[in-house]
Amino acid sequence: MKRRKRLSYAKYGYFFSIPFVVAFLLFSLYPTLYTVVIGFMGAKGIDNALWTTLDNPFQNYVTILNNKTFQDSIGNTLWIWMMNFIPQILLALLLTAWFTTRRTKLKGQGFFKVIFYMPNIITAATIAILFSSFFGYPVGPVNDLLVTFGLTDGPVNFIVDKLASQIIVAFIQFWMWYGYTMLILISGVLGISPDIFEAADIDGANTFQQFFGITLPNIRTILIYTLVTSLIGGLNMFDIPRLYLNGGPSGATTTASVFIYNQAFAGSYMYGRASAASMIMFVIIVAASLLLFWLMRDKDEVAENKMLKQNRKAQALADKTAGGRGLL
Repeated sequence: MKRRKRLSYAKYGYFFSIPFVVAFLLFSLYPTLYTVVIGFMGAKGIDNALWTTLDNPFQNYVTILNNKTFQDSIGNTLWIWMMNFIPQILLALLLTAWFTTRRTKLKGQGFFKVIFYMPNIITAATIAILFSSFFGYPVGPVNDLLVTFGLTDGPVNFIVDKLASQIIVAFIQFWMWYGYTMLILISGVLGISPDIFEAADIDGANTFQQFFGITLPNIRTILIYTLVTSLIGGLNMFDIPRLYLNGGPSGATTTASVFIYNQAFAGSYMYGRASAASMIMFVIIVAASLLLFWLMRDKDEVAENKMLKQNRKAQALADKTAGGRGLL
């Protein structure tokens, strides 16, 4: 009796992946490679006839690295990211501990999660208009409150103050993303085995001891993911600084992405320099991400793996020595 040939459906997976592969090649890989190429060219202006080769292929990179505005934009980007990420991760961890505690069941968790996540789904343009109204000058809700409670002698023009503008942009980024960070951390906590917490309860560990002794160590991978993705998003910060203050005042909120946009599309049309700046930011992001992975590594695991490698080498050397003696 002939055995029926089993049908293999694995090949159909390749057909379903074709749309993604085509979209990736056309809209991601090709633009990236094209950006790398024109970074070594004198590409400027809308007309391709103005695109020439450079005597020094790295001239655009030298020009960008020596550009004071670009240097300041990197500093602005890092400063604004730090001002929004530190309170963001702290509040997200606090809310995660609040939502995942097993001793007190919070009612209406779904409602609170939706409310906290809501700012993340609002478009950046809408949020920029909203906060422009909040901090309006001379009339705006924030100025009205400051004047009413006597905190200032008169309305404050937040838009012309550098530090105030940076703080407002950082607060908007914090307000938009803390809910998303909270949900990511909650998903990591829910993946921890309940048996560990039950054992901790039996041993008499309180809520704080469980959070710092069980929860945080077990969501190390999630924390690394959150930190790295936040760093990448922060270094690519564009929409709020561009839409809210257009990089002002005096370049205080000009981030690296806003600088690249201005070089390429805001009247300059210096595509070669914009591409060079993009590749420099790419290298900075990769280097910073690798540094974070190294700083957040599990040192105990690294030491254990190192010891295992040493034991394997010692065992291999012993086996080799014993084999040599057997031949004698």
